[in-house]
Amino acid sequence: MKRLSLIGCGRWGTFLGWYAANYCGFDVDMYDIPTSPNFLELRDTRKNPYLTLSDNMTLHDNLSAVLKNDIIIVSIGCQYFRGLCKELSAYDLTGKTFLLAMKGLEEPGAQIMHAIMKEEIKQDIHVAVLAGPGHVQDYMKGVPSCAVIDSDEEDVKDRLIKLLQSDLIRLYYGADLMGNQIGAAMKNVIGIAAGILDGLEWYGLKGALMARAPIEVGRFIKHFGGNPMTAYGLAHLGDYEATLFSKHSHNRTFGEKFARGEDFGKLAEGVPTLKAVKQIADAENIDMPICQALYKAVYEKADIKQTIRSIFERDLKKEFY
Repeated sequence: MKRLSLIGCGRWGTFLGWYAANYCGFDVDMYDIPTSPNFLELRDTRKNPYLTLSDNMTLHDNLSAVLKNDIIIVSIGCQYFRGLCKELSAYDLTGKTFLLAMKGLEEPGAQIMHAIMKEEIKQDIHVAVLAGPGHVQDYMKGVPSCAVIDSDEEDVKDRLIKLLQSDLIRLYYGADLMGNQIGAAMKNVIGIAAGILDGLEWYGLKGALMARAPIEVGRFIKHFGGNPMTAYGLAHLGDYEATLFSKHSHNRTFGEKFARGEDFGKLAEGVPTLKAVKQIADAENIDMPICQALYKAVYEKADIKQTIRSIFERDLKKEFY
């Protein structure tokens, strides 16, 4: 029987384990910090608000127990990923393949997850990333979607796609490892902006946001050596419905509640990513008006309405330049 491992028992990680177990024929070994509320809930009840673990899914409270398998999916908060990599580096990981299923940039340097793993683990490992649209709630209703897997190793990309392809998730071959990770991370930031527009009831501006944001994100991708057109692919623009409109989106909901003066109380990965992006944009003089305005509203407590309005009151210019 095929086996793979999962590190991170949050909403998305647990679903990916369930998906591999129920759609791809894997026995799945799952790990999270033993004190994690998500882990404790699964240990005690074998379920969370979204799904019930199948019999071929096994929970472990010891990291070493899930490192025996060749394929390891990782889905944890991006700001905690470097710490995990330092912990992983103490084990022999030679030949292991890691599929990173997180969408964010490390603050303050805007580091992508792939680079962090390669930096911290000086072993012969294979690393790929998963990006694209999809919400657990929709998948559990059988609603299909698409995603992209990317890696700097073509054979790793090909192997993972063939192993994890199903009629629920159609997987595409990525062609821009840097751009797909930045695009996936940045869609969380744009999701906050969309939520703020919802909170202000300025719904008509969401179309303008959708049109302008990929251009801005493309500039950021280009700065890091990626293809700016990747911003129009599955990892970024393709994820907009799930992030800018869905009631299930943590980042959109954070923005909506923020605009209304309410506390969200859950992880919104776009918040630390926004801070990282702002620091890089300032240092490198990258024109990113949406992110600059968001930063003023979220971190500097500037007047929300005036700050968001300022995005659309800039000097006159051509749409494309």
